Amino acid sequence: MPNGSSVVNHYAHGSLLDAIQSGVQKLGKTINNVRVEDLGPVDEFHIGGRIATEGFLNQLNIGTDHCVIDVGCGLGGGSRFAAQRYGCRVTGIDLSQEYVETGQVLCSWVGLSDRICLETADATALSHPDDAFDCAYMMHVGMNIADKQSLVSELHRVLRPGGKLGIYDVMRVGDGELEFPVPWATEPEDSAVVTPHEYKAALEAAGFRIIGERDRRDFALDFFAQMQAKAASAEGAPPLGLHILMGDTAPEKVKNMIENILRNLLAPVELIAEKAA
Repeated sequence: MPNGSSVVNHYAHGSLLDAIQSGVQKLGKTINNVRVEDLGPVDEFHIGGRIATEGFLNQLNIGTDHCVIDVGCGLGGGSRFAAQRYGCRVTGIDLSQEYVETGQVLCSWVGLSDRICLETADATALSHPDDAFDCAYMMHVGMNIADKQSLVSELHRVLRPGGKLGIYDVMRVGDGELEFPVPWATEPEDSAVVTPHEYKAALEAAGFRIIGERDRRDFALDFFAQMQAKAASAEGAPPLGLHILMGDTAPEKVKNMIENILRNLLAPVELIAEKAA
C-alpha cells in the first residue's frame, strides 16, 4: 500500500513551475493575463478535467459564504475553479510541497490568492479545528490513501453539521489484474484502489449519510476517445496538458487506464455524503 513518501516521489517533477510557465508562453499568454480557464488542461489532474470538475462540484451546493476544503488539491485547479465559480473561500491540502508551492504561484497569476490557501498536509491527520468547513471534496485522491477510514473520519470532524462531502475517485468495480503503470501509481503496491462499497462503509462508519452516487465509466471512455482523437490530429503535445505532470510515461499510463476501464475493472465514481445537521 502507498505511504506518504512513495506518493510524493511518484508525483515529483523538479521544475514544474518552469514547465507550466513555458506552456503559458506557448499559448501566447503571460503570467499577467493567463486565466483560470487557460490552466485547466494542466491543473485538473483527473478524468474529465474541467468538465468533470464542474459537473461534480455543482452537486455540492457551494455558496459564496462557504469555506471549502479541497483534499489532495494538487496544483489547485479545482480550488481555483471553485473560488472563481462560486465565490467561496478554499483551503487546499496536498502531500506534495512542489505541487502546493507551484499552485500558490498559479493562484497569484490569476488573482485568487486572497480566496485560496494551499497547504502541505496529510488528509488523514488534519490540523484544522472541528467544524471548520462548510463543504469538502476530493478528486482522484483516495487511490493514493490506504487508510480510507481515517481519511473520511477526519473530513467528518472538520465539516460543520449539515456539510457535504464529495468524492470523485477511480474505484474498483470488477475482479481481475490491473495494468500498471497508471496515472496515480507505477506499481500495484503503490495503489490503494477499493470498491464503492468500501468507501460507503467507511463514510457511514464515520457518521456520514450517502445522498448521491454516480458511475462515470461511459463519461470516462468518451473523454479518453476525444482526447485520443485530438492527439491524433495534432502536431505534437499541447502547450499545457497532463503530459507535463506525468512525463514520458504519460502515453503508457493513459493506455493502461483506458484498458482497465474497458475491462470493467475500474471506473471513476462520484459519491456525495452529508454530515448530520
